[in-house]
Amino acid sequence: MAQFSRIDVVNAMRDTGMVPLFYHPDIALGKKVLKACYDGGARLMEFTARGDFAYEVFSELNKYAIKELPGMIMGVGSITDAAAASLYMQMGANFIVTPSLREDIALACNRRKVLWSPGCGSLTEINRAEELGCEVIKLFPGSTYGPGFVKAIKGPQPWTSIMPTGGVSTEESNLKGWFDAGVTCVGMGSKLISKDILANKDFEGLEHLVRETLATIIKIRN
Repeated sequence: MAQFSRIDVVNAMRDTGMVPLFYHPDIALGKKVLKACYDGGARLMEFTARGDFAYEVFSELNKYAIKELPGMIMGVGSITDAAAASLYMQMGANFIVTPSLREDIALACNRRKVLWSPGCGSLTEINRAEELGCEVIKLFPGSTYGPGFVKAIKGPQPWTSIMPTGGVSTEESNLKGWFDAGVTCVGMGSKLISKDILANKDFEGLEHLVRETLATIIKIRN
């Protein structure tokens, strides 16, 4: 069962402005990545469930977060059907992120009052997602649409909350473009938790980068 309500999750997304994305089959390494992000100030983590037995890894990481990292909100991404969403919710996923708009996933998550964020790429998809109760739209792939798309959507629909994923980097100019356009938060994967960081096990460097990126977001918003 989720430890955090969907309201808690939305507030954390809005307050911190960033959702790190991560997948690795090594549980021990995953815990160190999670701890580094937490110590750097992140309070959300989207575990991208892309590998075989990924649910076993998530289960251990979520148990670790609950026990050792108070306030860390673990969610799952790359979910493509309601059965997978239900599986991860049984393991305590606090939010579900999907690459596309799936109404079966919306229904499964709404039954448990768990936040779900679908990948959308048109105003029609965004409107349908919001009709189904979506709080935060995932703009995916973000690099294809860009900040201009967000600004255009926010014009007629200022109430729409958007989280671009893909095409978001730690550079101030990139972040400024997105936040000036009106995004609620950004999803950040390999540009934050890079292959080099993982290969070199540079968890101290990751903690520093997370802290710097969050500080940049605060600076831009103010």
